[in-house]
Amino acid sequence: MKTFFKNASSLVLLLCFFSTTSFAQETENKNYDQGFRLGFGLSGGLPLQDPYDFNVGGDVRIQYDLSTRYSLTFTTGFNNFFVSGKDNDLGYIPVKGGFKAFVLKDKLYLLAEAGAAFAITNEYDKTSLLLSPGIGYATDAIDISLRYEHYTDFPIMNSNDTQSTGLGQIAVRLAYGFRL
Repeated sequence: MKTFFKNASSLVLLLCFFSTTSFAQETENKNYDQGFRLGFGLSGGLPLQDPYDFNVGGDVRIQYDLSTRYSLTFTTGFNNFFVSGKDNDLGYIPVKGGFKAFVLKDKLYLLAEAGAAFAITNEYDKTSLLLSPGIGYATDAIDISLRYEHYTDFPIMNSNDTQSTGLGQIAVRLAYGFRL
């Protein structure tokens, strides 16, 4: 009889453990659905090196929400660095993958992206490594962010009028997004 009581007690405790674990997982999934978001953005930037004056572009970003706090991103579009004077602007297509982490009430986030920038102008046709950390604020529909972008292989002019590579810029992005 003691053995039966021990086994029955163990079985009841085991069932209670599994039922509370299952309940906790169901509650977590009911509060948040993983899924995709799509966003369309406009951005403007201020290049930090000569000969570039400003940058304007547009992008499309797909985001996969891993949880309420963490997301994976993939961004592409078209941007153009404008140069005053001659017709030697630098147009390019950025392709970036990234990680977004919300740090304050699911609104304020940090973003790190890395990828490539494919130059598509006639005079310059190289591809550059693109690194882009940023900070932003997002609601259900609007996303505003500030980021630094570094292009390791895009040409710049040094102070002694010699050419080298390594262009940086500060950029702002305003986007509209929605859940798919």
